Amino acid sequence: MNGGAAPEGAAKAIAFELDGQAVVVADDAGSLLDALRGQLGVRSVKDGCSPQGQCGCCTVLVDGSPRVSCVTPVRRIAGRQVTTLDGLPAERLDALTGAFVATGASQCGFCTPGILVRLAALDPSANRATVERALAAHLCRCTGWRTIVEAFEQASVTPVGAPHRTLTAAARRATIEGRGPQGAGLDVVLGRSPFADDTAPADALVAVPDGAGGWAVAETLAGARSAAGKVQGRRTTAELVYPIEVPPGDWAAMLRTTWVEPAYLETDASWCQPGGDPATPLANGGAFGAKKASVAPDAARRLADEYGRPVRVVLAREDVVRLGPKRPPVAAGVRPDGTGVLRVARTPGIVAAVASVAPGLVVEEVDVVGPATSSNLRAAGWAEALVLLAGVGHGVNADGSVTVDDPRGGRATATIAADGTVSLVVEAGEVLDSVTLRSYCVGAAHMALGWVRREAIAVDPAGVPLDLTIRSFGIMRASETPPVEVHVVDLDGPPVASSDAAFVAVAAAEWVRQGCPPMWPTDR
Repeated sequence: MNGGAAPEGAAKAIAFELDGQAVVVADDAGSLLDALRGQLGVRSVKDGCSPQGQCGCCTVLVDGSPRVSCVTPVRRIAGRQVTTLDGLPAERLDALTGAFVATGASQCGFCTPGILVRLAALDPSANRATVERALAAHLCRCTGWRTIVEAFEQASVTPVGAPHRTLTAAARRATIEGRGPQGAGLDVVLGRSPFADDTAPADALVAVPDGAGGWAVAETLAGARSAAGKVQGRRTTAELVYPIEVPPGDWAAMLRTTWVEPAYLETDASWCQPGGDPATPLANGGAFGAKKASVAPDAARRLADEYGRPVRVVLAREDVVRLGPKRPPVAAGVRPDGTGVLRVARTPGIVAAVASVAPGLVVEEVDVVGPATSSNLRAAGWAEALVLLAGVGHGVNADGSVTVDDPRGGRATATIAADGTVSLVVEAGEVLDSVTLRSYCVGAAHMALGWVRREAIAVDPAGVPLDLTIRSFGIMRASETPPVEVHVVDLDGPPVASSDAAFVAVAAAEWVRQGCPPMWPTDR
């Protein structure tokens, strides 16, 4: 953290109090987030929407009130008190973080610091509705909200000591469910996982996409974005486009989808030293499979070698939407015996994914104009196939619940009650840590409900995504998410992933509950 005189060359200095310490930053017409991360090196504030003021990851307190720092001009902070996660009262922060660890209310940890700041500003006696309203300013893709609300309530009732959990086992379960190395515990909750944009050297050049297939490089993030001519993305009013027609046939059930954005909170980033290996953009999570082919690491390596200096590559939210892979659209029909045709946007690996669970479906890959797609995304292909089969009763039990087997070995049975409550019975081999497994299954249920009901992006006739703000993807908020009950069955055998099975089972149960309407999302 820097204090004292204004940075050299600054036309004007802005002085304020940061976490109880007097600081001075240059007034470069930037945001408070720019000053905190770029000039003062504060890494607990995160940039998840780059900057749209829509994800809450950069939330701080200004004179005690929560504020989204990415859209707060730093000049408006002169003479004021700014509090980040690092400056919260120790007793309240310890109570909240202990409860977050105990309930599994953080998975990748990227959004958690901003949420903690928001919750710390609430009266500890706030009721659930008040907490959910406060969380409306935030997005969390991993946890499904329920564990976050539970953590607030638990911290407010009684202080939480060290959780009775083995965090190495929790991290192992998180790694299995997340399909990539993940940790568990206090550092994750505090946002101290090795996110690439947090760990880059201070003297690294910054590179951003220039919009023409190349990279704009500068000494600072603001300079790189200026060189690229970056214009903030918007949400469109255009209608959704369904690029594939349902194949002709006498079908008992049909399903037709469009492009869906993975919507992970941490945007792609990497950095590399000349001649070195680039930092992974995965950090503490796999982004539901969406970052496996990220452009950031290769660009960081190439640019570092080209410039002879460390280079930090950062994608803005709209860059992620334009360049990142989407869930491939499908159009399918199925007969009562489980045979049928599933047409899908041409995607490597998608045919094998469908065949692994639904050998009676003929897969027809179709060339469509649109953004890149990937079979690495959560259960892509086999989820759509099993949902379609549930529409004709396959996997549907006598009580109306739906059972799904993950090709990787996990099993989940989902029931959705009349009041919307989701109940899950999960079989995942050796449990390792029930708190972590429950957290991943609650998050999977939240994502599944959003997928069926709300999630999709509009694409123009040239195939370019039009919905470029994180709030336009259709992610369900805390107040919209029903209770999710998870019963974990401890079985002999090695631990296997089961949250993907939970995701598919909840999606199928919700579709069946709605009467199997053919167009997804059903509420848009």
